[in-house]
Amino acid sequence: MTERLVVIGNGMAGARTVEEILARDGDFTVTMFGDEPYGNYNRIMLSNLLAGVETEDGIFLNDLAWYADNGITLHAGTKIERIDRFAKVVYAGDGTATPYDKLIIATGSSAWVPPIKGISNPHRGYHQGVFAFRTLDDTRGMIRYARDHERAVVIGGGLLGLEAARGLQNHVSHVTLLHAMGHLMNTQLDEKAGAMLRDSVENKLGIDVIVNAMTSEILGKDRVTGVKLGDGTVIDCDVVVVAAGIRPNTQVAANSDLTVERGIVVDDHMRAEGEEDIYVVGECAQHRGSLYGLVAPLWDQAKVLADHITGRDLAAAYHGSKLSTKLKVAGIDVASMGIKEPESDDDEVIVYNEPRKGVYKQIIIRDGVLVGATLVGDNRKAAGLIQAFDRATPLPEDRAELLFDIGGGAGEITPEEMPDDAQVCNCNGVSKGAICGVVNDGCKTVGGVMEKTRAGKGCGTCKPLVQRIVEWAAGGEVEEDPAASWYVPGVPMPKPELMAAIRKYELKSVSSVFMKLVPGGEHDAKSKMGLASLLKMMWAGEYVDERDARFINDRVHANIQRDGTFSVVPQMKGGVTTPAQLRRIAEVAEKHQVPMVKLTGGQRIDLLGIPKEKLPEIWADLDMPSGYAYGKSFRTVKTCVGSDFCRFGVGDSTALGIALEERYQGLEGPGKMKLAVTGCPRNCAEAYVKDLGVVAIDGGKWEIYVGGAAGAHIRKGDLLTTVESAEEVIRLTGRFLQYYRENANWLERTYTFVPRIGVDRIREIVVDDSDGIAAALDAAVEEAVQAYKDPWKERAEPATPGQFRTSLPLIVLPQVPVRS
Repeated sequence: MTERLVVIGNGMAGARTVEEILARDGDFTVTMFGDEPYGNYNRIMLSNLLAGVETEDGIFLNDLAWYADNGITLHAGTKIERIDRFAKVVYAGDGTATPYDKLIIATGSSAWVPPIKGISNPHRGYHQGVFAFRTLDDTRGMIRYARDHERAVVIGGGLLGLEAARGLQNHVSHVTLLHAMGHLMNTQLDEKAGAMLRDSVENKLGIDVIVNAMTSEILGKDRVTGVKLGDGTVIDCDVVVVAAGIRPNTQVAANSDLTVERGIVVDDHMRAEGEEDIYVVGECAQHRGSLYGLVAPLWDQAKVLADHITGRDLAAAYHGSKLSTKLKVAGIDVASMGIKEPESDDDEVIVYNEPRKGVYKQIIIRDGVLVGATLVGDNRKAAGLIQAFDRATPLPEDRAELLFDIGGGAGEITPEEMPDDAQVCNCNGVSKGAICGVVNDGCKTVGGVMEKTRAGKGCGTCKPLVQRIVEWAAGGEVEEDPAASWYVPGVPMPKPELMAAIRKYELKSVSSVFMKLVPGGEHDAKSKMGLASLLKMMWAGEYVDERDARFINDRVHANIQRDGTFSVVPQMKGGVTTPAQLRRIAEVAEKHQVPMVKLTGGQRIDLLGIPKEKLPEIWADLDMPSGYAYGKSFRTVKTCVGSDFCRFGVGDSTALGIALEERYQGLEGPGKMKLAVTGCPRNCAEAYVKDLGVVAIDGGKWEIYVGGAAGAHIRKGDLLTTVESAEEVIRLTGRFLQYYRENANWLERTYTFVPRIGVDRIREIVVDDSDGIAAALDAAVEEAVQAYKDPWKERAEPATPGQFRTSLPLIVLPQVPVRS
């Protein structure tokens, strides 16, 4: 006989438990109640949504159609207030009563908000500008509010607080993170690891961190203007996000006389204490005195509960979980498992600490078994450590092998070595066996496997391992994921097809591309910048500019810095200036008290520390063109002294560099384009390692090199050709850049593009005109050149009312010492 199953809670634990029951062919009619008016979504992904790297559609695990397809009655946005355990009925806040035979409580947790003065009003809720960070609605509210404000404070230095701080950087110019304890992520990390994480967060991400910070008051009458700490320190801000922890939602259980301590007390079958037909799962469940806030234990609980409630295995028991995490915290690799500090004198501790690189590793061994490990900044050995921790496997005598690849072995455990039940994706509880099962059922693309299993759809750190397992399981027959060829993630077309459709329908704005080419016309935030660059390249002066498709740098034509100020780089063509320009720059720097004046690697002068509202005034006083130090565009042409003054110069590199910069200034591209011209093979201007470099050689000739790099990637450029004149250099430079603009992937630099296409093939097209498109490339780049407008002219007429809106006071950076 079919039984009535009621589930209170439609979050990750409740929905996952129902999935497990369906997979066991449980004979139930299922009714679910959820506080939120949606299907089931992945809370872990809210930080990605806040950061703008994921859309709302991308975080849903089960949309509303899934419930209908599986015969589940969902009461979304309906809260259960009370359970009558004797009549077996649940009562909702709307007055309805629903009977059950079996009941599952999966009410999860709520954000814990400390009792801070001014944080909320009893009648209006949170003070204007204050947000918790727990639900989709919380995140939506933050995004709407933060985009019109400048400075945020995040209260809480755990995982959620760090993710909130990182996400907010996409919307505000400055973020401060406050943590009440002595080091970040104190629950998972020891003091040294927490300090290392703090250094990385401050120095790599530009987020200010204050530890031992007790927030005593939220300031501001009508809206947030700052926070006050217990020591009297005031931090100016207009957004406050509270991510100070979570508390189990146990009220419905308490109202119904179930046993509640910190959570709802359960036995090893996940049944509420003393109840035969009421089960509890997830963050609200207290098992053997423990509460679990990570998702992996929740999946273990769901499997036991499903086995027991369906009768598949009445002996199934949950014995607790050994906690381990491997993830990216605000973009920084972190792994933690077991104990974080030694607990006895006999514990064996191995520590590696490299502060300069932000790397910290510690393992704790007891009686030959791994009982704890902490990794910050390098997770390559995490998978092997987690397996050793979970299974208490024998450890190598040379303990260094646990942390390093002694002798150059593979950095990660291989798929073949992993047992089938080894968990690959902690966020969604996906094992190696589940991945291999999907592959064996015929799915041979990495993206397809990720969609079917959800592996890699959480924090994303397991994606490389997922790919290796798919490749191994497919036995070399892995198929290419169609989405891998899309130019931008939100439009399902490779670049050539996308460009053809844009031309066919004359789509000249980003919004028109979404409307015409995306099913349902859905906008994808991650795709906007790439589409804007592509459309500008294709339509030149006819492109319809939409400001929300631009990054902050492109909106104000300056490069944002870690403290929320901007750097202004006036153009110095070919690195050449005049006494008058130097005098003007010095006078402007003095007049506006510019904190730092810096010579750049591109032979220009950088004025650093300019508040956004002062940018128009700075530009007006300088009255010089932009040096394009901020965009995905043609940047600069570095030159050496050349033939006029240098004893070794055989070509006028300075004049040619100036000519190139004058012609192609501001040219949009898929990635930044840096050039150099050097007057002889001694290479003083470093032309061999630029996106395009020109080298003068004997006989008045010039060599053109392409695809070089000397930043995070080091690559000597490939020789494209040798020409007889400066005019040929200018013409072929434009032709190569246009070919790169039309054919490179979004954000693909030339040092990747040139090897991918092959320099021989590029030479055939750009130099030899083997495909007959040289004239078209020349015409296209000419059209782009003619459409050039100096962006700094917007200082007189801002494109939007808030383009140069006054910011709140910024933190004072230390002044650079100057010798007297």
